[in-house]
Amino acid sequence: MRPEAEFMTAASVSVRAATDADRANWNAFVEASPAASFFHLFEWRDIMRDVFGHRTHYLLAEQAGRICGVLPLAQVKSRLFGHSLVSLPFGVYGGVAADFESAALALETEAQRIAQSLGVDHLEFRNVTARHADWPTEDLYVTFRKELSPDVEANMNAIPRKQRAMVRKGIKNGLVAKFDADNARFFELYSDNVHRHGTPAMSRRYFDTLRATFGERCSVMTVEGPDGALLSSVMSFYFRDEILPYYAGDAEAARDLAANDFKYWELMRHACERGIRVFDYGRSKQGTGSYSFKKNWGFEPTPLHYEYCLYKRDSLPRNNPSNPKYKLMIEVWRRMPRSFANTLGPLIVRNLG
Repeated sequence: MRPEAEFMTAASVSVRAATDADRANWNAFVEASPAASFFHLFEWRDIMRDVFGHRTHYLLAEQAGRICGVLPLAQVKSRLFGHSLVSLPFGVYGGVAADFESAALALETEAQRIAQSLGVDHLEFRNVTARHADWPTEDLYVTFRKELSPDVEANMNAIPRKQRAMVRKGIKNGLVAKFDADNARFFELYSDNVHRHGTPAMSRRYFDTLRATFGERCSVMTVEGPDGALLSSVMSFYFRDEILPYYAGDAEAARDLAANDFKYWELMRHACERGIRVFDYGRSKQGTGSYSFKKNWGFEPTPLHYEYCLYKRDSLPRNNPSNPKYKLMIEVWRRMPRSFANTLGPLIVRNLG
């Protein structure tokens, strides 16, 4: 809670829909709120609407004329995957960011009212911390975050021995990391990677929009072999004193050359030299290869608390590749020509959120 909020909690809180005129004040609140994340920034409203075609409901709570809480929501409506109101699709973090509990509850109450008026199957808050012990909760995901040392060598020495050996292998292999001015090389590696895993790719337009929208808050780093071959790439976000490597892709040759290990070390080194304090490895599903990979770096998992209000369903949605009912679809997708998959994929993934 902010210090100035202590004496304001007794006053009434009002909730309304945010407008374009609120953008600057909304973002100023997000930048200052410990409960807010990169995915609470107002620019995501435009991306949800313009790239994915989702109707948005951006709610702000006010007290005595000042913003004391925000809640970004987007409506995802699909015949295949259901009808939901989510904070926030395509984000690992979401839910309410508020100065005090009465503001948070006012925002959640209005979100529930909107959800019921829209006739959604469920309302989803992608919380970092638990808020409602009596609400259904998805415990599939964890997040990995770690504070960086301001000293590059100290960060190298903090990596567990076996993983550090993989980083040094990448260095010995003569790999080179470069920051790219556009998304061309990243998208080539990303779309190939997700196709091999049997999942639909986001559109190139989406990634280009991220770069154009967030500017210096968004970067792409690509790893090349000594012969210039593309091996691995990552798109990262910057928020306050944090870096979030968020979207990634790699070639099949990357594993043998330790390109992924090298990539994340180079990104960590870059973050350290830039004065960034926190490396946020993002979320992973428990029991997966990415979960194990991040743990091997010495990062400890922190459970995410995705909380739901269920209206027209009796169980939590399982719209992810670990759901057995998608097994056949995944196998079919892997056999599909990649050019066709890249065309069809964005039409499907927009409804997954």
